[in-house]
Order: sequence, then C-alpha cells, then structure tokens
Amino acid sequence: MDYQYDIAVIGAGPGGYETAIKAAQMGKKTCIIESTYLGGTCLNVGCIPTKTLIKTANVLDTVKHAADFAVEGVDLSALKVDMAKLQKRRQKVVSTLVGGVRGLLRGNKVDILEGTASFADTHTLTVGDKQVSAEYIIVATGSSVFMPPFIALEGENHLLTSTEALDLDQVPASVTVIGGGVIGVEFAYLLNRLGSKVTVLELMDHILPMVDIEVSRLAEKRMTKNGILFRLGAKVSRVKDDTVYYEFGGQNCQVKSDMVLMAVGRVPNTQGLNAEGIGIEFDRKAIRTDAHMRTNIPHIYAIGDVNGKVMLAHTASHEGMVAVADICGQGEEMRYDRIPSCVYLEPEIACIGLTEAQAREKYGDGLKIGRFNMAAN
Repeated sequence: MDYQYDIAVIGAGPGGYETAIKAAQMGKKTCIIESTYLGGTCLNVGCIPTKTLIKTANVLDTVKHAADFAVEGVDLSALKVDMAKLQKRRQKVVSTLVGGVRGLLRGNKVDILEGTASFADTHTLTVGDKQVSAEYIIVATGSSVFMPPFIALEGENHLLTSTEALDLDQVPASVTVIGGGVIGVEFAYLLNRLGSKVTVLELMDHILPMVDIEVSRLAEKRMTKNGILFRLGAKVSRVKDDTVYYEFGGQNCQVKSDMVLMAVGRVPNTQGLNAEGIGIEFDRKAIRTDAHMRTNIPHIYAIGDVNGKVMLAHTASHEGMVAVADICGQGEEMRYDRIPSCVYLEPEIACIGLTEAQAREKYGDGLKIGRFNMAAN
C-alpha cells in the first residue's frame, strides 16, 4: 500500500523525538505527532526543570557554608532565593532545550504535526481534522502523574503534583510529601534546602525502593540530619484542608502543612489513543510489548513510559533505537538489566544492574560485595 510515511511517532518526549531522528537518519520518511510540547515530561515538567531548581538549592547551601571554604563577608541573614528570578531561569533553560529539539527534528527532515493522535485503524492516525497513514507506528505517549483513588480528598487543599511544584512562586513554610520514591524524595530534598519544613510519608519501610536498601538507609539518615522528617510504614487515608491523615505504628496520626505534594508514581498515557479499539493488548494500564518493542500488532511499537517497563527518559530513548533497528531488519532486543539511574541528592545516588536483594534472589547467597568509603576515595 501507499502510505504517507514510513514511520509515524506519537509523542515527542526523549523517547519519541530521538526515535524520529534516528528513523529519519536511517532513510525513513518520518513524522512526529505531539499534543502538548516538544521534549515531553522530561524537558518541560520533569528531569530538566527539577535539576535546574536543585542546582539553585545546592548553590544556596554552598553559600551558607562559605566560611567552611575560607570565604568571608557573606551576610547569612540577608541570604535568600528570589523565586521569580529562579522561575525565569528555569523557563529559559527549558525553552532553550525545547528549541534545540525542534531544530534537531527539522534538521533531520522530520515532519512535526501538532495535535492529539488517535488510531483510526492499524495504519491510520487521526490528528485533529486530518488523517495520517504510516507503514509503521511507534507509540511514545509517555505518562502522567498518578492520583491514587484510595486517598480521599476533602475540603480545600493546596495540593501539588510534581508539575505544580515546579511553578512555585514562593517557598512554602511547610510541605507534606506523600510518597518516598525518586520524585518525592528529590522534591523533599529540594524544598528542605530552600527552607521548607518537610515531612515525607511512605507506605514501605524504606524510601527509594528501587535502590539497594543499604544506600536507601544512608540517604534517609543524611536527609533526616538535614531536618526532613520521615514516617515509614505510613498508610495515608485522606487529605482534608491541608491536613494529611494516616496510620502509623498502629496509631491514627495527622500532619498539617501549607502544601501537600502527591508523589506516588506515574501512569501510562493511553487515554484518547483508541489503542483498545484497534486491538492493541495491555498489561494492566500499560501497552504490552516484546523484546523488540513490538505490540501484538507487529507494525505497531510502544516505547517509554507508555509500556510501563522502566520509566526513565534514557530508557525510552534506547527502546526507540531498538524499535527502529527492528523496523530496519536489524533485529535488536532490549536489555533491561543494564540501565543506569541516578537520584539527585547530596551526595547523588547512581545505580546500574541488580540490587543486592535482586542478586540474592537470582543467584543465591554466593555473592561478593565490595564497599569503599567515600571519605577514603
């Protein structure tokens, strides 16, 4: 059949735009469809703006301890962060990178289509009042903040998600963070350094469940020393008038704060895609894929957060490379046992491969564990 494009990519986050560029470089006529903003969550309301704010928080902390480095004359009583200027800096960083993405796409002759895509059939997408056909389609629609239905919201709350937390025009005096994963812990660290009194409520018995528990405990200890209060094993039931009600140690507890940050995870974006309508299979809320990133419909692929495997920007990008390679007959497979990750605290946490618990489960007790004290490095 005669299709308009060889490959159509839905979503222009790090997975989508890098995939579209790679496809075009492989000689495929390619378009990319984006409903909101180029760069996706990572560039606009995720990795990049978060780290921009954390950079300022770290500079503030360094200046506070200037005397430790023999720098004198710093008036600590006058020290503050101008949130309006910080937001302008964040916006400039984001706009520069988003502009760079647009330039890369155009430079590689990828057609950029603005609008929300939905499947009309397995080779055709409806985008606004137009239809686009492609021999292969790669879904890279990402994820959005998960709002847990088991936590009741009552009254009037200053409730934030990670998206709204990036737009703060002033530092709240106190914040309660629900969720002790990477997003919750990074924001707790950021707001604590900017001057907020921070409480973190986490259902599990440790924060950062994706890293070794030994490292998790070290991070918790360091952040506790800096003034963050952790309630581990806390089961949140409701939020009412900025007060979070939770069960902790068999007791009913509550904490009131100026703002509440909901950070209990993300969920794949498939709403409005009509994926079910054309017969694409799901694994719970995520699109099911094989090692080549193919769905059950062989010419339709799904990469990044939408397949629910590993929700990291660089994972999405590499999955896209695997998908393009498969389309081009190179038969690559995705490996999920060698993906690096990082948590932006002080010091930062970097990981790759299995945690100790995962290694013990897979290989038994015959492990060798190496440790080296950072102070001696």
